[in-house]
Amino acid sequence: MRSLLLKNVLLDGARTNILIENGRFCDLHAAADAAAETVYDASGEAIVPSFFNTHTHAAMTLLRGYADDMPLFTWLNDHIWPFEARMRPSDIYDGSRLAILEMIRSGTTFFCDMYWMVEETVRAVEEMGVRAAIGVSLMDRLGAEKIARDLEFLAGWKSPAPGRIELVVAPHAVYTVGPELMQRCAEAARANGQRLTLHVSETAQEVADCVRTYGMSPVRWLDKLGVLGPNVIAAHCVHVDPEEMAILAERGVTVAHNPCSNMKLSSGICPAAQLAAAGCNVTIGTDGASSNNNLDMREEMKFAALLAKVSGSSETLPAHEALQWATANGARAFGLDAGRIAPGALADAVLLDLSNERLNPNYNLVSNWVYAADSRAVSSVICDGRLLMQRGRIEGEEEIIARAREAVARLTA
Repeated sequence: MRSLLLKNVLLDGARTNILIENGRFCDLHAAADAAAETVYDASGEAIVPSFFNTHTHAAMTLLRGYADDMPLFTWLNDHIWPFEARMRPSDIYDGSRLAILEMIRSGTTFFCDMYWMVEETVRAVEEMGVRAAIGVSLMDRLGAEKIARDLEFLAGWKSPAPGRIELVVAPHAVYTVGPELMQRCAEAARANGQRLTLHVSETAQEVADCVRTYGMSPVRWLDKLGVLGPNVIAAHCVHVDPEEMAILAERGVTVAHNPCSNMKLSSGICPAAQLAAAGCNVTIGTDGASSNNNLDMREEMKFAALLAKVSGSSETLPAHEALQWATANGARAFGLDAGRIAPGALADAVLLDLSNERLNPNYNLVSNWVYAADSRAVSSVICDGRLLMQRGRIEGEEEIIARAREAVARLTA
């Protein structure tokens, strides 16, 4: 039986010993001499839930800083898509490993991805021990044969790590996926028992073009097509009105809020607090490293909290709620009993170094974690009951960075 004992760790303001068995929290008040395969002395550290990044494009770490400070569609059409056309399967693998390395180091143990050549991302996730929902991206421009192969692949896929790795259907957006393919994607997700993720109402131009083409906004159009449901994770949702918020809530759609990317691309501010008030499950994502430009969920969580206050009041989205958006809400969107430190829950967690200057004084650890800290405060990271990072050390990190550098050198030669 796989087991881990965390000794003398701070949980909810009190020191305790936590026993983890078979990937789940077993006893939050274990004996100091409880039997365990691995014993970790967490004196001077506190335990908090790890992050669940509900929208990103992991392999785009290879494009970090490649094309900045321009509008979304110029950025995509003139720079990003031409670069991506040169990428090989090995580049996806190397870029995904670099992304996972960054996410582990900043306290993330799960991400929902949307990219190409998903077998390479699956391989990276399986090797590095995190959780992921990996989206098979679909667009009309891929052509009928490729779309048919991808949908067949989704239907027949078997996870190499059930409960840790899943595939999701990922139609890109209403401006790249027409009504026929969008409905096929929704039907495939329901038939396969899979989730569906897509970009929704990210920019004002997207909304205007959708109204011009279909006579209604993206949310209304997707609802008319029968796409929206509790298995859907809608990324961005920047330009939505109260009626659309009600539709999303009624259909049980999860919203993946990406504040930093939305600001950097000048897409606007998602009315995330209003979406939550309407009844939506609001989560947080980083988007890709080419539009953020990092995958640091703690930073994203802080911006989400501050932007909510800008459009609301100083009491809007308090720290504990912002932390829930970044942890438990994301886990719930993917059917995972995680994002909380509780008996029986999946053992995904972060150990914070309480000697870090940004966690002092420690009047309120959650407040410090949301508003004050940075990723330097992350000492160790646990996923599925395993230590993926131990006191700042991740196995193989030098080789991961070296291979990513080699990939970029070839792609830009």
